[in-house]
Amino acid sequence: MIKVRSQISMVFHLDKCIGCHTCSVACKNIWTDRKGAEYMWWNNVETKPGTGFPTQWENQEKYKGGWQLGEDGKLSLRSTGKGQGLANIFHAPAMPTMDDYYEPFTYRYGDLFNAPAGKDQPTARPVSMVTGETIDIQSGPNWDDDLSGSPIYAANDPNLSSLTDGERKALFEIERMVFFYIPRMCNHCVNPACVAACPSGALYKRGEDGIVLVNQEKCRGWRHCVPACPYKKVYYNWGNGKSEKCLLCFPRVETGQAPACFHSCVGRIRYLGVLLYNAEGIENAAKCSEQDLVEKQRELILDPNDPEVIEAARASGIPDDVITAAKRSPVYRFVKEWRMALPLHPEYRTMPMLFYVPPLLPVVGRIENGNYESTITEEFFGSLKEARVPIKYLAKLFSAGNITPIEESLRRLMAVRLMRRSLGVGDLSPDKADKALHEANLSREQAEAMYKLTTLATFDERFVIPPSHREQAIEMMREPELHKGESGFGPRQAPGRGP
Repeated sequence: MIKVRSQISMVFHLDKCIGCHTCSVACKNIWTDRKGAEYMWWNNVETKPGTGFPTQWENQEKYKGGWQLGEDGKLSLRSTGKGQGLANIFHAPAMPTMDDYYEPFTYRYGDLFNAPAGKDQPTARPVSMVTGETIDIQSGPNWDDDLSGSPIYAANDPNLSSLTDGERKALFEIERMVFFYIPRMCNHCVNPACVAACPSGALYKRGEDGIVLVNQEKCRGWRHCVPACPYKKVYYNWGNGKSEKCLLCFPRVETGQAPACFHSCVGRIRYLGVLLYNAEGIENAAKCSEQDLVEKQRELILDPNDPEVIEAARASGIPDDVITAAKRSPVYRFVKEWRMALPLHPEYRTMPMLFYVPPLLPVVGRIENGNYESTITEEFFGSLKEARVPIKYLAKLFSAGNITPIEESLRRLMAVRLMRRSLGVGDLSPDKADKALHEANLSREQAEAMYKLTTLATFDERFVIPPSHREQAIEMMREPELHKGESGFGPRQAPGRGP
């Protein structure tokens, strides 16, 4: 019988993100307003194309994050290993520097408020929150937000390497209308590189819900976790000498509340639910070819309505109310049933449990007679090759370069729009809408369900939070046959972690 595990998972619908950063501020106010955490943004929203935070975090030639598949077919960490970790125990060459993030700053407001009357305008000078000295600000969080009035940052996006010169030109021909937003946080991966890289076993993945946490008592500040995470969502607190990261607001989740960034989302782009997956298939899925990574990760996710899966889940110690929550999970519908949501950079082989519905709006934007038009017609539906944001760029982000999953997702998004346009606006015949649904391999019932979950879903439909079962999880971890590997990681030990 398969080993079934439950995982709290997430979907971000990028077609709805307005880049307001409300999620980032909510997280910042709750979790990272302490000394040593000033530069941390556990949740941040990036403009794409763009270099992100920290600068060029996607360039793994520089940062050495995630896993790599060797010629012998074995997985290994890019950033460290048994010999490499010992050699670099006091020095991590792939560690992001303060310049890669930004030096946190504030202002001398006293210079502004307490200035004596005079003919010139007083100013508040910026000062470093680390040294307290006056600084010249060179960068900051979301520094390239909305291109910051310049396409320079966007042009340095590592994902643009897959595009031709013509595709690059089309991408930048209309400033301030090309970009879209990607909110980022810890992905709470199934195969987390940060957990595998930690020498002291301080990072672990909770057995009952898959949330990745840092045990502050065990953390010794080795910082191997920081370069190992390919998404750069583990931070070093220079004040207390410990690593810190997003904890998915587990105190809120355990009491049935949505995480702060989810709860505060203005665009309602966020969905949270529980997935059941086959723990025995993790290693094989992580070792497949890049073209198959998305599909293999989907295959790990089990149907919570399948009687055999339910029986195996119960045998694995998963409570019935968690299984019930899995049946109602919006994440399962987006990822597995509707095949619309995709992982961010699956080529890192960490199997992230945060999925994204690719953006359609900037893709369908076109230039007609020198004017910007959003062309949502059945004619465009048949040709994604001339998309405003090249399909290859989105594939580089969400499917390891494989354009098939991207096209499938965008076609379904487009088909639902055409169906709703035929009903609401009336400028499209029902026959053409049905043709679009047929080409996207969707029924009208499925399209209506997509529309309702995307636009009309209630709070409880977007956030299906399973009940907390800490006591059952502790008993599961105590079982001898499951308690293998590092403390706290047990049955979900990352491949390649070692004894």
